[in-house]
Amino acid sequence: MNKQDLIDAVAGSTGESKAATGVTIDAILDVVTSAVTKGDVVQLIGFGTFSMGARSARVGRNPATGAEIQIPAAKTVKFTAGKAFKDAVNV
Repeated sequence: MNKQDLIDAVAGSTGESKAATGVTIDAILDVVTSAVTKGDVVQLIGFGTFSMGARSARVGRNPATGAEIQIPAAKTVKFTAGKAFKDAVNV
């Protein structure tokens, strides 16, 4: 499912227009992105939790040449599924 499929499904389920639903979904994604970028945790009970993580610098290998390369530290986004979501998937 891509973003347009999500908009179509939500619009069909709520009865709202696709344009209004698209604006709402964009606003939700912007708020979640902004909050996680600032270091906040976004918790949607029953669905899951979005948070920021950290990956330390490490040494890797170039698969083509086998040469060692330095992989820099990076911030990552973590998603942990909520219990209701896990239960729905594991039915």
